[in-house]
Amino acid sequence: MPSSRILLKATIMTTDPLTDAIILDPSEAAPEAARAFLSDRFWEWGVEDDFDGRLIVSELVTNSFLHGAGAIVVRVFRDECSGLPVIEVWDESEEKPVLCPANYVSTSGRGMRMVDALAADWGVRPLAGGGKAVWAILAT
Repeated sequence: MPSSRILLKATIMTTDPLTDAIILDPSEAAPEAARAFLSDRFWEWGVEDDFDGRLIVSELVTNSFLHGAGAIVVRVFRDECSGLPVIEVWDESEEKPVLCPANYVSTSGRGMRMVDALAADWGVRPLAGGGKAVWAILAT
């Protein structure tokens, strides 16, 4: 069952069914709303709710919240060639995410390492109006 009630409680600004996107306020509530959005899309597609996908979207949105700028746009769609789910997270910052060296005593800095380990592929592309989109292809 979709978790729309969770999305309404979060800090959603708007959703756009034509592009399968959600626009979130940059806040601590954004990762939870993004996970619920991803779960809803997977439910609609008949795809098993994927722990890796929820972790990846959570990490990308957290990265945008902590290091990006402006509203956070989350898109979930299927790759035209492979049919695999793709997650894109946009923000207005030009700063690209960084794969930090492994540090086993640090309490942060592991997000993109997890994305790198779990995604079939990932990358960053600039947006025409400024900012960036960080994308990850899920291996489901």
